[in-house]
Amino acid sequence: MTIRFDRPVSHAARAGRLIASFALVLCGVTLIGHRFGPLETPYFVLLLLISAGCAALAVVLAMLGLAQLWQSAAIGGVSAVKALIYATLPLAIVGYGAERYWTRPPIYEISTDLSDPPEWLATPDARQIWLPARHLVTQQERDAQSEAYPALISRRYEGATDRVLEAVRKVARDSHITIVKADGADVADPNGNAKPRHRTRPQNTGPAQDDSTTVGDVPDIVPVPKPRPLRDGVADLIRQNTDVVLQGATRTRIFGLPCDVLIRLREEAETTLVDIRVSSRYGQNDLGVSADMADGFLKALDAELLGIAGG
Repeated sequence: MTIRFDRPVSHAARAGRLIASFALVLCGVTLIGHRFGPLETPYFVLLLLISAGCAALAVVLAMLGLAQLWQSAAIGGVSAVKALIYATLPLAIVGYGAERYWTRPPIYEISTDLSDPPEWLATPDARQIWLPARHLVTQQERDAQSEAYPALISRRYEGATDRVLEAVRKVARDSHITIVKADGADVADPNGNAKPRHRTRPQNTGPAQDDSTTVGDVPDIVPVPKPRPLRDGVADLIRQNTDVVLQGATRTRIFGLPCDVLIRLREEAETTLVDIRVSSRYGQNDLGVSADMADGFLKALDAELLGIAGG
């Protein structure tokens, strides 16, 4: 007579596998819908949290299934392992976000000029939906930025504004920043596809002249331009007329989080001062995204203008 042992079945392990599968599919669809589709960021965050919650529940059920396998040899070990594997991605994404939430200052924008941040040409606005309403950046948040990111400071380059502007546009294109508005740049296209209109000398349409001839009417005394005053009302007015401001929009490469970018070029004496302002479009905590984006842009600009960067 053959003796057959009936092994119990771990329903917890199987339920954990099903819930983890749902969490993984929800996480994948959410990532694709936000990065390449019309899914708005508040819904993206909400769905990721739901996915992570389901994944956490699946892990609990999988651990229960493994415990039943150890204690009573219950069927469900494979399902429990699959549940743990499926739950890895949703939990890893939310865990990464939680780590940055606790280790980064609770700010949603940064600026390299804390005393006089560049002004938006068009104030960014977005529906926060269930996220907390936005507030104006406070001095306390500026101080938190200065303490957390001391290397995010203005860049000064020894060169004409035109040359620096050309490099800024190139770095913006390479960084996938779409310039949507510009002020102070004498171009038809804010992205720089149209060439600046340079003043050209009038050409002589008359008969050709011998190169050996000299130019007449040269003054005996050539005036030497004096340096521009730095801190007075006239200088401030000149700055307003000579500043070049570019406002653009971009998204992070992996998660597609939208950010607004403002770049200001200011001519001072024989140098050009570059400031950048980056703001996350949603929420009151950007998890350090704005600082990473600004730091990457400035490093790329330094590399592009290598050799003319000043202190």
